[in-house]
Amino acid sequence: MASSYDVPYMQRTRDYYRAQGYKKDYRWAHNQSAPFQGLGKAINESTLAVITTAMPDTQEGRAERRLYSTSSDPVPKSMYTEELSWDKVATHTRDVSSFLPLRQLGTLVEQGKLGQLASRFHSVPTTYSQRSTMEKDAPELLQRCYDDGADIALLVPL
Repeated sequence: MASSYDVPYMQRTRDYYRAQGYKKDYRWAHNQSAPFQGLGKAINESTLAVITTAMPDTQEGRAERRLYSTSSDPVPKSMYTEELSWDKVATHTRDVSSFLPLRQLGTLVEQGKLGQLASRFHSVPTTYSQRSTMEKDAPELLQRCYDDGADIALLVPL
């Protein structure tokens, strides 16, 4: 039963893409089988890769929407988020730790609850093209996570 607080998210998304000039409705990603598996080792022995949709800040201010890998240490002071969809009236992204929890995860490493953070975190583009994501960005991202020795990943969309 719908309540007065329900947000018609699917319809709002369709309306948003139509307003952007797309002729076809957004097709939600789906897989016939989920490519997930159980953990191979305990979390406190695992290396965690962090993956976000926020882009690195550049001197010019606008980062190209592509796959980036950035050192996890030091934690960046800012990230480029302006073109992403978030409520810019009710909130802000000036506090990087509010959407990129590298400091908080570092605390879990210090407490022995997480093995370690991968040396890099990864920024992935949000695109309308599922084909580009599945055929280009996802395989490259997976290879980068393997290269970093990551056992597990935390996805942090903005």
